[in-house]
Amino acid sequence: MIRLEKVSYSYPDGTPALENINLTIKKGEFVGVIGKNGSGKSTLALQLSGLLKPGTGRVVIRGMDTRDPSRLQGIRKFVGVVFQNPETQFVGRTVEEDLAFGPENLCLPPVEIRRCVDMALAETELEKYRHRSPKTLSGGQGQCAALAGILAMRPECLIFDEVASMLDPESGIAVLETIKKLHKKGKTIVYITHNLEELHDADRILVMEKGKIKIEGDPESVFSDVFLQDLGLPLPSLIELAANLKTHGVIIPWESTTSPQNFAEEICRLFLRT
Repeated sequence: MIRLEKVSYSYPDGTPALENINLTIKKGEFVGVIGKNGSGKSTLALQLSGLLKPGTGRVVIRGMDTRDPSRLQGIRKFVGVVFQNPETQFVGRTVEEDLAFGPENLCLPPVEIRRCVDMALAETELEKYRHRSPKTLSGGQGQCAALAGILAMRPECLIFDEVASMLDPESGIAVLETIKKLHKKGKTIVYITHNLEELHDADRILVMEKGKIKIEGDPESVFSDVFLQDLGLPLPSLIELAANLKTHGVIIPWESTTSPQNFAEEICRLFLRT
């Protein structure tokens, strides 16, 4: 679906942002990307979406090379990006107008535009806000509106760049749950974050440092990699608690660390068994 071949990119001052990245994103995957500030996560997002051309190497999105200007419109239809600050993506006076902007630029007929807008509002549960100014929405609602604006263009792949970092915990959880629902419906997801807590359900995690992919694997293998400590990335709290309990002879199965409720149920089961 998306393939990066020996991709490198440097900032205008010559500082390397990505170095020799080889990566394939498969259809229907949920890929988490994590790293500290300056590790290259956002630059990778721009490469994956075709918004930034590689310095060397190439990016191929559904058979379309991002260096080919004639392919850019097709790439825009296929990949959508939601950024950290949703206000940078708002262009309409109302949520409804904002959602219609993308389909209109794709030259879809009015009936199809209406269908796309209604679908996107339903997917993000924003129907009752359709006549509100997007700038009056709460942080979580604003992120959902930005997501809805991308969904209205019906992309197959969605890239999220630190979308929960500016939200309160409750709003962040709600946005992440919406993203997980979209994945279950078949969307390919690339979720970029600095918080491992958000990646427990990912199919695959990429850990970046200084423009390189340092660790890659499923969540269980990544969370157990001791190199994470060297990178200064804290483990999810339940994973860390399970690791500490293990040193005292209490084994908590990986599947029980997916939520506080599951963890508590496993502790109760062990307690009642003893």
